[in-house]
Amino acid sequence: MQFKPLNFCLYCLLFLSNLFPYMVSAQDFHVLEQDPVDWVNPLIGTDSKPSFSNGNVYPAIALPWGMNFWTPQTGSMGNGWAYTYAADKIRGFKQTHQPSPWMNDYGQFSLMPITGKIKVNEDDRASWFSHKAEIVKPYYYSVYLADHDVTTEITPTERAARFRFTFPETDSAYVLVDAFDRGSYVKVIPQERKIIGYTTRNSGGVPENFKNYFVIVFDKEFTFNQTFSSGELDEQLEIEADHVGAVIGFKTKRGERVNAKVASSFISYEQAEINMKEIGEQDFEAVKTAGKQSWNKELGRVKVSGGTPDQFRTFYSSLYRTLLFPRKFYEIDANGDVMHYSPYNGEVLPGYMFTDTGFWDTFRALFPFLNMMYPSLSAKMQEGLVNAYKESGWLPEWASPGLRNVMIGNNSASVVADAYLKLSKQNQADYDVETLFEALLHGANNEGPLTAVGRAGAEYYNELGYVPYDVNINENAARTLEYAYNDFTIYQLAKALDKPKDIVDLYKKRSQNYKNLFDPETRLMRGKMKDGNFMAPFNPFKWGDAFTEGNSWHYTWSVFHDVQGLIDLMGGKKGFVEQLDNVFTLPPVFDESYYRSVIHEIREMQVADMGQYAHGNQPIQHMIYLYNYANEPWKAQYWARETMDKMYLPTPDGYCGDEDNGQTSAWYVFSALGFYPVSPATDEYIIGSPLFKSVTLELENGKKVNIKAENNNHDNRYVKSMKLDGKEYTKNFIKHQTLMDGASISFTMDENPNKNRGVKESDLPFSMSREK
Repeated sequence: MQFKPLNFCLYCLLFLSNLFPYMVSAQDFHVLEQDPVDWVNPLIGTDSKPSFSNGNVYPAIALPWGMNFWTPQTGSMGNGWAYTYAADKIRGFKQTHQPSPWMNDYGQFSLMPITGKIKVNEDDRASWFSHKAEIVKPYYYSVYLADHDVTTEITPTERAARFRFTFPETDSAYVLVDAFDRGSYVKVIPQERKIIGYTTRNSGGVPENFKNYFVIVFDKEFTFNQTFSSGELDEQLEIEADHVGAVIGFKTKRGERVNAKVASSFISYEQAEINMKEIGEQDFEAVKTAGKQSWNKELGRVKVSGGTPDQFRTFYSSLYRTLLFPRKFYEIDANGDVMHYSPYNGEVLPGYMFTDTGFWDTFRALFPFLNMMYPSLSAKMQEGLVNAYKESGWLPEWASPGLRNVMIGNNSASVVADAYLKLSKQNQADYDVETLFEALLHGANNEGPLTAVGRAGAEYYNELGYVPYDVNINENAARTLEYAYNDFTIYQLAKALDKPKDIVDLYKKRSQNYKNLFDPETRLMRGKMKDGNFMAPFNPFKWGDAFTEGNSWHYTWSVFHDVQGLIDLMGGKKGFVEQLDNVFTLPPVFDESYYRSVIHEIREMQVADMGQYAHGNQPIQHMIYLYNYANEPWKAQYWARETMDKMYLPTPDGYCGDEDNGQTSAWYVFSALGFYPVSPATDEYIIGSPLFKSVTLELENGKKVNIKAENNNHDNRYVKSMKLDGKEYTKNFIKHQTLMDGASISFTMDENPNKNRGVKESDLPFSMSREK
């Protein structure tokens, strides 16, 4: 079509006038016109596979920290990659508690609408679908199943959900309930339009009596009801075997909607019925509206403006992932009391319980973010840790739902210490911190029942000051470095609790054990033999071996609490900065021989075009901010923005590695605000480069933090100057209490680095070696 000049101008003016309220320039777009949840795309990160992770997540249809999530299931039963963006068939709609594909799932069952001939096998019943006929929101999911001519919709509460199936005209409309294998049970109760059952399928970390009990109630009478076992239909209405399910049927008119309410409990069927009261008499739309309001309430605590639409999508999608884990693993009984099934001893006990988080990942930014923005919830999580210790004798390092034998470190110490040090100043640490301190000492001095619980090599570490390379304890250097930081957090908490001097001094001394692995010849951390000699030959590009999912170039920086001490070991700030620079300028070479194959974390580093910097895995994510400790903060600003712009996208391949329970998302959220918690259990956030022109943090205590970044855009990533509450501010950090008191932070951004700002000794962040 061709336009006459006048008409063309009118069309232009119309277009520009409609667009102008939203976008003056690319960096002036304002999010305030939309609900925060409308920017969230739960499909970000779903274009993943075992050999290459772009997030390794599934679309979690859930409420913030909800006990139960729901997801469309494209993968086969038991496949950790439950939903992948490249898939074209859906097998069912699964209740899931999966924290990551590597940990896999527990307590899972699914619903699947079908028409025509009954097919219970998951491959036979699977239906083609298209993303073009799929709507994905945190609080709502809808998809058209082409092979069955059925639209399925889901909207959740914390422990229940509503389903809505829109059927064609047929006398062969069915809903199949699959309780999965490894031990399951179902019972159809036609007179109540109800199915009850349980699933025991899990991936470990559960007691022998573990069950997830479910109750499903439909709003339409059944015209067909049978069960199935091992793929064969059975006319009996109650069945228990390795793999069972149920099929109920209806006669429907075209466009007829059949509704179902679903709830589950780890305690009992009776408790599942109580949990269903979260829905009550609300219809589908009311539950959907409430879910949207819940997400807007939590996401709306952080309001951003002055950025591009893609930046808003990435930010709020990352914030959504930050608010999913650790999930609530407690339930509210008939008396309104908080109860939980213990994933540690199998008993039903009073009090809070949270799960599905790996502290090796989440101590870094996820928990500090909760302590900053959601302290009352964080306090409940600490109560949950008290219960975990009482019920298992240990603090979990990776819980899903109970103790799991994966990853390294003793980072529960960081999670406990950081929470108390921050919450106590807000009078929100009303929990049994003395029991938690006892738990920290127990974990710091003993090997646990699993290698990943307590401290593997504790006796060697306490005697020699490191875990030796040659005593059959894998990833020993990484363990040593993390234990030293963990000891620092215990030292910090011991001081805050006014513990005896000998305890304070012991953990202060142990926190310096990182020095025992520093090799002055290579200026890198290196495994050390029991006799005190460094292991040889040494290849700093070798992944694994002495390190965990990384190499020496990644783990050398794991001295969160004493960066100045590391600077001193490297001969001063000049040598320290050279080593930091080398991370980005070295080629992405690697030695994968320890793993005998190229693991996905290696491949993600290799293709990122950022040298040895492996942002897709957690150990190095804080490293960018270390330039602030060595008088070159502008380099932190450059690389923080470079990583935000390059490694995070609002697309199905939008992450640069495993998202990991909110940690990689929390890195982005903090960094977009303009600061990051390099060393949890201190009261400082280290300055980077704010992403947006304006941010408002609505704190739980009623105060606000207003962050402005004048002249901010893609090119102007450097901090020219900064003001705090109207006064010039040159420090490379901002204190937690400053934020909690309410603060006004004003950045002036520029395209050129200001090499005179943040370079005084008084501008440098906390390091233990500089402690007075």
